[in-house]
Amino acid sequence: SSRKFFPITFFGSITWIAVFSYLMVWWAHQVGETIGISEEIMGLTILAAGTSIPDLITSVIVARKGLGDMAVSSSVGSNIFDITVGLPLPWLLYTVIHRFQPVAVSSNGLFCAIVLLFIMLLFVILSIALCKWRMNKVLGFIMFGLYFVFLVVSVLLEDRILVCPVSI
Repeated sequence: SSRKFFPITFFGSITWIAVFSYLMVWWAHQVGETIGISEEIMGLTILAAGTSIPDLITSVIVARKGLGDMAVSSSVGSNIFDITVGLPLPWLLYTVIHRFQPVAVSSNGLFCAIVLLFIMLLFVILSIALCKWRMNKVLGFIMFGLYFVFLVVSVLLEDRILVCPVSI
């Protein structure tokens, strides 16, 4: 009898996610400011880990039930949703509220970070292929190593220790 209320519960869930996401970013900003860690590093580490933990939990639960394809699809799908809805929707709302003024995005080495993401994607696919398309401990260590390399290079780009030759 409650099925007719699914649109209300869906939008209610999205609203709660939006509220807690805002609070999480604000808290991370305050903690980073208090400790002396830059916003970029907080975003690359703490916020990235905090937003990935729910994906991790659901993927582990589903994988233990023997549905490995669903576990991988959940992780990939949530990131695609974040990129296609989670980023554009707040920017669209911001531009509508501010009379369609463009949103300034500033990041040191943004172009190189995007190229780095594509390179990391290539290495992820290659490492999965090298492990014969099976999840095992070796693949887990490779993935952790790739994330560590990505994190180090991104922080070096953001702190201008490495300088991106192309600027946008």
